[in-house]
Amino acid sequence: FLEYLGKSEEEIQAKLTEVWEQLFYGDDTMQRIYYPVGDDMAYIEDIGNGDVRSEGMSYGMMIAVQMDQKEEFDRLWKWAKTYMYQSDGPYQGYFAWHCTTEGEKLHANPASDGEEWFVTALFFAAGRWGNGEGIFDYQSEAQSILNTMLHKDEEDTGLATNMFDLEEKQVVFVPRGRDATFTDPSYHLPAFYELWADWAAQDNIFWEEAAATSRSFFKKAAHPQTGLMPDYANFDGTPRDSVDHADFRFDAWRTLTNVALDYAWHGADPWAVEQSNRVLSFLSSQGQGYYPNQYTLEGEPLSSNHSTGLAAMAAGAALAADQELGEPFVHVLWEMTIPSGKWRYYDGMLYFLALLYDSGNFRIYPPPGA
Repeated sequence: FLEYLGKSEEEIQAKLTEVWEQLFYGDDTMQRIYYPVGDDMAYIEDIGNGDVRSEGMSYGMMIAVQMDQKEEFDRLWKWAKTYMYQSDGPYQGYFAWHCTTEGEKLHANPASDGEEWFVTALFFAAGRWGNGEGIFDYQSEAQSILNTMLHKDEEDTGLATNMFDLEEKQVVFVPRGRDATFTDPSYHLPAFYELWADWAAQDNIFWEEAAATSRSFFKKAAHPQTGLMPDYANFDGTPRDSVDHADFRFDAWRTLTNVALDYAWHGADPWAVEQSNRVLSFLSSQGQGYYPNQYTLEGEPLSSNHSTGLAAMAAGAALAADQELGEPFVHVLWEMTIPSGKWRYYDGMLYFLALLYDSGNFRIYPPPGA
């Protein structure tokens, strides 16, 4: 925003504050997605589906730590630990991927991206605010989740598996049965794994290898002309045979920023620039202001709808793309209306994250001793 659009730090902070106030404290029915519970808890609601997801809770925590909002962070984390965390049973140590707004678990199995974002948000909280006691010893909580993610198989529950395939060194779609035999490209977060390789209490070499593997995986999963990746993929990067998820759909939007954020933070692979240029060139060819939100990997539209969430992720890809390609998408992000209404949850979360990326406010906060 500053480099490409000439926005001042005051303008940037004012925009972030405006979005925070609307999505966290706006009108109950049309604007907010953050809902306090009692004196010390809160949840992020997927308004369109009427439930609470580990994805949204972990995104909310990450946004809170980046915005230096400790009370909201702690409220979300306590709700997640109280209602989503599983203290016994085959999924012990994992978080149920979605619950009712009253805290009843709807499905016990976890979604791997929730745990990944929980871990990194907790590490950052430890770095930004210091560790507290109990569940607010953020660093210990992050280490515990990391341990479960890699060592669940050792419990031999007969159901839950590790969250990462130890041989493939890749995150699995769901750590359960057949769902643990493939992956979701949008769950690959080498920007995070690189940090875990330094900060984890154990398995450091694995996390370093996982970061390198994800960078290699992206090259296999991205279409060579469009740069689009599928929702679900086999470990070799080929699209997973699925009626709805072998194409570029809602999950896959996030692959644009997963590649770019890794490059912005770590600069490990110049291919990220090539990839970001490729995918933004494709979207530009579809119409800069209004393009469909779903495609085949070859670039055939599968929808006539345009989505704020995809446009936001495209703007996030500008972190790695050449300026002439990225700047128009950054401008679109700056001019966007804050998502509201029924579908404001996913669009709103991705929009807020993209604002943090492009404002320079999505930052690494190393935990004590790192």
